[in-house]
Amino acid sequence: MDITNNTILITGGSAGIGFEIAKAFTAAGNQVIITGRDQKRLDEALIQLPGAIGFKGDISNEQDTAALVAALIKDFPALNLVVNNAGQAYKYDIANSENAFDKAQDEMLTNYLAVVRLNEKLLPALKAQATAAIVNVTSIVALVPGQLTSYSASKAALHSYSQSLRIALERSSGQVKVFELMPPLVNTSFSAIINGHNGIPASEVAADLIAALENDEFEIHVGNTKYVYELSLTAPEEALALMNPIE
Repeated sequence: MDITNNTILITGGSAGIGFEIAKAFTAAGNQVIITGRDQKRLDEALIQLPGAIGFKGDISNEQDTAALVAALIKDFPALNLVVNNAGQAYKYDIANSENAFDKAQDEMLTNYLAVVRLNEKLLPALKAQATAAIVNVTSIVALVPGQLTSYSASKAALHSYSQSLRIALERSSGQVKVFELMPPLVNTSFSAIINGHNGIPASEVAADLIAALENDEFEIHVGNTKYVYELSLTAPEEALALMNPIE
């Protein structure tokens, strides 16, 4: 896929991985639109993204999503790339938590169901383009669950959905490609609750995404995710132990 002259939506693009992806695409000569829930952080991000457009909103909120889709269809008819990056995560002890359901519900809505809804609403516009793509940002924990219990489950659901959507679109339209970006631990404020300072730079994730898009590499294993993926196939108990160290 050509990584220049696209019109790109990046949810959760005001910080972390989403911001670095927006930065890379802006530098490559694309029209970039980012979303974020915090207006101050959104404004600060836009200062560093020349020509980018920001939309304040929460993709887990149906009304916010409807407003975003309406604006995109009206003002950005050339939209041809959607990066579903916005996420929610909680760290808690699933064996002793009294509100595990509430946390799991929030994560599943933001990390999985909201992506399904946004893709559904934007697919007609994407199918109208000569070339188009969807990028779903999952995680290494989509393959092997880690310390973020229900976050892992939500990313596993998104991984499965991404595979099914790819197959369905290949059979029905052909021009909308589905990529899955699978980072390891990344050094962002989002991952601070699981010692994210030990992770790779978010800019490395963005660089790997750009390279994969150019080469039509649909499942993108960033950093050590390829190793963990292979370990999960050959030695699943070792993979689980690796992802769930005793603290």
